[in-house]
Amino acid sequence: MIRLNSNYDKLESNYLFVEIARRVNKHREGNSKSKLISLGIGDVTKPLASTVIKAFHQGVDEQANEDTFKGYGPYQGYSFLQAAIVKTDYHEHGCDCIDAPDIFVSDGAKCDTGNFQELFASDIKVALPDPVYPVYTDTNVMAGRTGFAQNGRYQGLIYLEGNENNGFVPSPRELENNPADLVYLCFPNNPTGATASREQLGDWIQWALSQGAIILYDSAYEAFITDPDIPRSIYEIPGAEKCAVEFRSFSKTAGFTGVRCAYTVVPSAIEIGGTKLQDMWNRRHSTKFNGVSYPVQMAAAATYSTEGKKEIRENINYYLANAQIITDAMSSLGYQYWGGLNSPYVWVKTNEDSWLTFDRILEGADVVISPGSGFGKMGRGYIRISAFNSMENVREALERIVDLLSK
Repeated sequence: MIRLNSNYDKLESNYLFVEIARRVNKHREGNSKSKLISLGIGDVTKPLASTVIKAFHQGVDEQANEDTFKGYGPYQGYSFLQAAIVKTDYHEHGCDCIDAPDIFVSDGAKCDTGNFQELFASDIKVALPDPVYPVYTDTNVMAGRTGFAQNGRYQGLIYLEGNENNGFVPSPRELENNPADLVYLCFPNNPTGATASREQLGDWIQWALSQGAIILYDSAYEAFITDPDIPRSIYEIPGAEKCAVEFRSFSKTAGFTGVRCAYTVVPSAIEIGGTKLQDMWNRRHSTKFNGVSYPVQMAAAATYSTEGKKEIRENINYYLANAQIITDAMSSLGYQYWGGLNSPYVWVKTNEDSWLTFDRILEGADVVISPGSGFGKMGRGYIRISAFNSMENVREALERIVDLLSK
């Protein structure tokens, strides 16, 4: 008799953003006071850059010509995109340890960060930050590495606590008495907006090398880093190519949330028990994925052109200006916050239940934010406000929030 994967029974009832959508839809049913403004889910609102659109059209037009038509493409991505990624994102930043064979083009960093854990044994010890992007947690629950959740945490996972004292940047010292095999890190962090210094990342690399551990480094928001002293890639840290896998995305960088393109870096130097991790990922990748479409990869490659870089930087600066509006508003309320400077997210301390704040702002201001508790136990008492919307909407939303919370 067929049976289901019982690990799904361990999952908390709703994925965070599904629950947010449920509450928003319920609010909409009985409320038409004013337009609803969403600063919750991190979805971009500005259209694709004109250079990207031109390349997209070129890719589509080539599919209409027998001489330039493309069927199945290379599993790891077209060489023109791999070359652009390596040159611009790595070699120009001193990461000469990364080459084209290390690049795996995919349809999303969310997919890859969730899927990469499949390469490892079911009984490994997994450590992840708290607060944390829910996909890291949920996919390890689905894989059977945890027990049921108790008091907001799954038995069997190791939680690296981010808090005000450490600036929401956990240290490997937290693992001295509880060793881990696989560690998830995300900087600039989703949800807190925190960034890690070169020294802090260096501590993690030295720890991983000494322990024979692997770091899964989510760098989906690296393009929002404006401080030149903050590393944009884990491979800026010596030795990282021997112990770290990096995930990047065109979603927030270039507005590809509706187009879908990302890439994962698996250096050839990483070996576990005599097996190259790159070979394992290539086997998994080519078995379960047929590649990103040619027009999308043409569009992604255009982001690395001179004009493409300029246009995309303008869009990123636009969202960072929105983040400044948010931080200014929080300062006016006297609220403590993190992020917003090198990140499109602002993490705000509210000193009350996160869902209570969410409901209060939704009902009283017709604005959607994200409750911090949805990102883990350490997110209780915080909210995340996203800068992804039009500047007009961000200004209006923050005016409503300030009016509501200052009463």
